[in-house]
Amino acid sequence: MAEVLEFRVPTGSAQTLLVWGLEPQPGLEHSLFSAFSKFGLLYAVRAHRNAAVAGPGYYAVIKFYSAGDASRAQRACNGQRLFQKCPLKVCVCTKQKGFQQQVLALNSNKCQEMANHYLGFNGWSSRIITLQNVSGFDGENEELGKTLRKRSVKYLCAVELTLPNHGVRTRGVALGEVDVENGEGPLEFVTASRRAQKLAVGKALSGAFQKILLVVLENGKVAVEYNSTQEELTDSLTEDELKGLVQV
Repeated sequence: MAEVLEFRVPTGSAQTLLVWGLEPQPGLEHSLFSAFSKFGLLYAVRAHRNAAVAGPGYYAVIKFYSAGDASRAQRACNGQRLFQKCPLKVCVCTKQKGFQQQVLALNSNKCQEMANHYLGFNGWSSRIITLQNVSGFDGENEELGKTLRKRSVKYLCAVELTLPNHGVRTRGVALGEVDVENGEGPLEFVTASRRAQKLAVGKALSGAFQKILLVVLENGKVAVEYNSTQEELTDSLTEDELKGLVQV
């Protein structure tokens, strides 16, 4: 059976492991990451101190991208000592309560981490089609004579994502915006411009990844499908049309 993965924050209970019986030690989260990342790509590892009624020690929440990886990790690690003297108890989370319910897109760094893991470092590439300054001014101007207090630095970016081994190309378009207080020097404005550019590029790349579905087969191979539910109007434009739209 194949498992379909999206470039979204994992929220399913089947992807989350609860680990308890952890002994206090330096670098606990690092030890957990080293032990459980052997079974697949991890989204997050969080260790917490036990409640007072539960006695000394820690428990942890470990979130995988893949439910299959989480299941394999649970079977292999439950009852094992791993990196401590006492055996650990590991179970798959069966309740969603307490976990984020809203499905959110991964940021660009997490998208790249996931792509590198499942597609390989040479399995994908991206390029900026256009990055345009579309800045305007914002502020309180409701009364005559009031001066503008903030300057909003805005950049609009279009990115193309290519997966050469699968013949798939997608695009992402996004706006990056950073506020600058009027009166700040040119250095602050340059810094804000760079932040807005970086934000726009990152959001556009994340948007391009949202249009891809990874189909992980039982033999470990990965297929790619285009996620048409995330399609945008700009996907049908040529590059020249897209650049012209941005400039307008």
